Amino acid sequence: MRSIRIFYLIGILLLFLAFSMFLSMLWSLGEQGPDRIAFLLAIIFTTAAGGFFYWFFSPSKGRELSIVENFTLVTMAWFVAGIFGALPYHFYGVFEGNYLHAFFESISGFTTTGATLIEDIEILPRGILLWRSFTQWLGGMGIIVLFLAILPRFGFRNMTMFKAEIPGPVAERVVPRVVETARRLWLIYVTLSVIQLLLLMFCGLSFYDSLCHVLTTMPTGGFSTYNASIAAFNNPLAEIVIIFFMLFAGINFALYFRLIRGDLNIFKNPELRFYLALIAAGIIFVTINTYEFGTGDFFTLLRQSAFQVVSITTTTGYATVDFDVWPSFSRLFLLLMMFFGACGGSTGGAMKQARWMLMFKYALREIRQIIHPSAISTVKLGQQHVSGEVLRPVMGFGFLYITLTALATLALAFMGLDFETAFSAVAATIGNVGPGLAGVGPTETYRVIPPAGQFLLTVMMVVGRLEVYTVLVIFLPESRRLWKKNKGKRGYI
Repeated sequence: MRSIRIFYLIGILLLFLAFSMFLSMLWSLGEQGPDRIAFLLAIIFTTAAGGFFYWFFSPSKGRELSIVENFTLVTMAWFVAGIFGALPYHFYGVFEGNYLHAFFESISGFTTTGATLIEDIEILPRGILLWRSFTQWLGGMGIIVLFLAILPRFGFRNMTMFKAEIPGPVAERVVPRVVETARRLWLIYVTLSVIQLLLLMFCGLSFYDSLCHVLTTMPTGGFSTYNASIAAFNNPLAEIVIIFFMLFAGINFALYFRLIRGDLNIFKNPELRFYLALIAAGIIFVTINTYEFGTGDFFTLLRQSAFQVVSITTTTGYATVDFDVWPSFSRLFLLLMMFFGACGGSTGGAMKQARWMLMFKYALREIRQIIHPSAISTVKLGQQHVSGEVLRPVMGFGFLYITLTALATLALAFMGLDFETAFSAVAATIGNVGPGLAGVGPTETYRVIPPAGQFLLTVMMVVGRLEVYTVLVIFLPESRRLWKKNKGKRGYI
């Protein structure tokens, strides 16, 4: 059966995950931290499971996966990473034996959501906090994309895998070969991370604090090692550095590759221009709105507004202030930005700026068609004509995203949550933002959500990170029929 090759590849994923835990455990060993045994047990369990899958299913390693199986692998990989990534939290007792809470925290890390159930972060050992940050860095550019970059000979070399995980309406290759594309994207990601690390240390942050916040800035994750998030540093210079790198992380990484090759036309990219203009407008309006209500001096409010607008728009989720006490306009603007998100091909979440631009242009074209029914018009993004092959999935994505948000909000409301908490919690998790409003605001945790709601939100995090289609397609009746029909065959569906 060809489909068992999925479990062989999952075995490789688990072995890599165990190695990643070992890197975090090194810090714990160096400090003689109390979390050493927790890491050791987590590594043993993860290695044993990975070794079993790798050995038992290795006869299938030369077989190709179908399209359906590729989507299944990507979806399974994220849930499996969350299940085993939760083990260090569970064995250390972060949540006093509540594995669902540990699973929620782990999924929130890998999907770079940043929603948390930990009420006092600062009492945790630094090894655990480093692992918590590291999960976001691994998930930022994508687990499967990382495997495409470093493990192509094991079978992680498929364009379908790449498309299933890279966010945005189109998964853009920077070079013809998908493996080389993955490697160069990860090289840019690592390079920006190193530059930010050096700059934060220059601003006066310790190596540990700089490292942990780099690991959660570049993936637009938002986990911090302090209860007060970035506000704990009380360091305006560090805030400015983080603002810029959140902004950089929200830009399509393919544009960086083109810039390195000397292509200055990237500054004419319509999505990039819209992204920067929206953020600039947001900073201006939020600053004016908060200043009118007399909540601080102008320049402090400008810095705070810039930080929060960039943080929420890029779906990072850091906080330097409790924006839930801001005036209604500012709070609603930030809530809206949870749906807009960053650029396609970035590490940011939500619907992406390009999709909003295409949906707006498509709607405008339909209105014009009513007035001029015989006219032939096309949707353009910049100077490029957008084909129906791109527009159709964009329209479908928008419908599914809003529908899932509405249904999940109804489910949380049925569990007894108020509308503001329920709606912002769903928006913040499917958009991989982190903090919402009211009961899940920037100074709160997701403890207010009942267990069934927490499980629902973990699913929403993965659905949002994999951009809806990747998860939903495997549940279609056609997918199940193709799975059964192609058992034992070679090649692709």
